[in-house]
Amino acid sequence: MRPNVIVVFTDQQRWDTVGPFTPNLERMARNGTQATVALTPQPVCAPARAALQTGRYPTTTGVYRNARVLPPEERTLAHHFGAAGYATGYIGKWHLAGSEPVPSEQRGGYQSWLAANALEHTSDAYRTIVYDEANDPVLLPGYRSDALMDAAIRFVADHHEEPFYLFLSFLEPHHQNEVDNYPAPDGYEERYQGRWMPPDLAALGGTAHQHMGGYLGQVKRLDEGLGRLLDALRSMDLLDDTIVAYTSDHGNHFKTRNGEYKRSCHDASLRVPLALRGPGFDGGGAVSRPVSTIDLPPTLLDAAGLPVPAEMQGRSFLPLLRDARADWPEEVFFQVSESEVGRGIRTSRWKYYAVAEDADPWDDPAASRYREHALYDLANDPYELVNLAGFPSHAGTAAELKGRLVRRIVEAGEAEPVIEPAVDRPGHPQAMPDPEVRLRGPKPVRFGHQRT
Repeated sequence: MRPNVIVVFTDQQRWDTVGPFTPNLERMARNGTQATVALTPQPVCAPARAALQTGRYPTTTGVYRNARVLPPEERTLAHHFGAAGYATGYIGKWHLAGSEPVPSEQRGGYQSWLAANALEHTSDAYRTIVYDEANDPVLLPGYRSDALMDAAIRFVADHHEEPFYLFLSFLEPHHQNEVDNYPAPDGYEERYQGRWMPPDLAALGGTAHQHMGGYLGQVKRLDEGLGRLLDALRSMDLLDDTIVAYTSDHGNHFKTRNGEYKRSCHDASLRVPLALRGPGFDGGGAVSRPVSTIDLPPTLLDAAGLPVPAEMQGRSFLPLLRDARADWPEEVFFQVSESEVGRGIRTSRWKYYAVAEDADPWDDPAASRYREHALYDLANDPYELVNLAGFPSHAGTAAELKGRLVRRIVEAGEAEPVIEPAVDRPGHPQAMPDPEVRLRGPKPVRFGHQRT
């Protein structure tokens, strides 16, 4: 019998929140499988979601920025699981359509539907409005993440006698756009304010001192909901037959790297939690080699015993669970849009990133010419506070990484670009921080028509 599959998907959750604030997720990661270095292929909402639905890069699907519609010819996980006889369902935030409510032809092939395209605009913390299959509004009672989790548990109960695939998409821990705040459940912000601050945010400032309590309060409530979901599966005798995957679309740098929360090349934007449990993943341990969330769709299909379509650009990381030395790329490739047109790779040790200086970050999906923009030694500078691009001491490393980045750009289906070297920077790299942060502060970000 094929396993059931549930994807629990959060919005804007940093990788380093897994731990004392998330005991259920930490236990799931410890007893199942955790990808310790997981990156999004694009650190902004719609492109990351398109990649996670299709296993294809944002420039391949055309959803390279927000306010782009997932083309109806794109095949999603819902199409693949549905064709194999699964009941498919989507709950929560979609953000891949052109209107609200989402037309049936823009729902990515999901059969059961209880969602909003931009949940942050149809709801607030204690008023959750989504739309059903008939596009009728539905008011779900309770705090928003609780309300969506309740709906997910009802979906599982309704489909417990047949194989099912459910994608559960939260807004939390994203900010509430119109007030630029992180509304946690009553009492949770006060509980977590001042409890924790990652070193990058402590060093660079931003708005974390203002928002971290609410942000962590949202993360904590999400984790409590995850515990309720696992309890519900256990009570229905489905836990051992269900794959549960937990991840996020991107991270959050709290206005330290540019004028908002993501859209940068740093791990604070790119790196996300990724843990799985259930058939094929229990006792799998830690995958220490870098993976991308674009690899999650083929991994889920592979774990369910379904063929991985050739058009998917991600690849199943199940072989890494069986053999840590299995054939696997040494780097993860990522794209950046809206703030700038950027391309980069991340290895276990290095981050290398180039920006197209003359490209329009809203209108141009790619470019023919880039300039080397950032080089970070993650072994010695894990929070990316010292940019080594342009220093003669690291020119050899930069040249080698540039060749690998060009190769990955071409493999992703783009034309081979020229990458110019960074402007020379004299002096000793450890003596000065990233000049963008030190001299100019966060860059403004142009978002076009839709800021989320």
